[in-house]
Amino acid sequence: MSDLQSYIANYFDLKPGQLKKLAEQFHPQTLKKDAFLIRTGSYFGQLSFIKAGHLRVFEYVDGKEITQWISSKGEFITDLDSLIFGKPARRNVQSLTDCELYTISKERYRNLGTIVPQWGELEKLFIAKCFITLEDRVFGFLSMTAEERYMQLFQYKKELFNQVPLQYLASMMGMTPETLSRIRKKTTS
Repeated sequence: MSDLQSYIANYFDLKPGQLKKLAEQFHPQTLKKDAFLIRTGSYFGQLSFIKAGHLRVFEYVDGKEITQWISSKGEFITDLDSLIFGKPARRNVQSLTDCELYTISKERYRNLGTIVPQWGELEKLFIAKCFITLEDRVFGFLSMTAEERYMQLFQYKKELFNQVPLQYLASMMGMTPETLSRIRKKTTS
């Protein structure tokens, strides 16, 4: 089983033959550090799976960069509005490190139902899991203190704190870099 097949098996319950056929629809792609995978306003017809590296999803609001999320190894990344509805991308996606991706084109993605007959149901379950994660994140912003948000992210994605500029993490958690520094100092002492 290839590494991509192993990754896909973590998300979808497929028979080995279907897993192999699904993995064959993806092609390897590399991005150098600071390269853009997606730019706001462009049309993005791909879904990528991160084999290695970190990608930051962000947009400019009143001239300031706001980080929505940092995706890492083992996660999918795309602009759903662009991929599914053919609309211009709403956010930028930029590599924070050199990245290795597995990417599937929009055309191949749309044909997955012919390769995996139960794809519609699998896709629905996958998107539901993504939506639940988003709901949890929104609820965390509404109900948690800055320190609690820090602890949650630290437990979930500890490696980010050594590999990603802290101002991006602070933005993603809805706090200033100074607040993040204060919380880090407090929790490590």
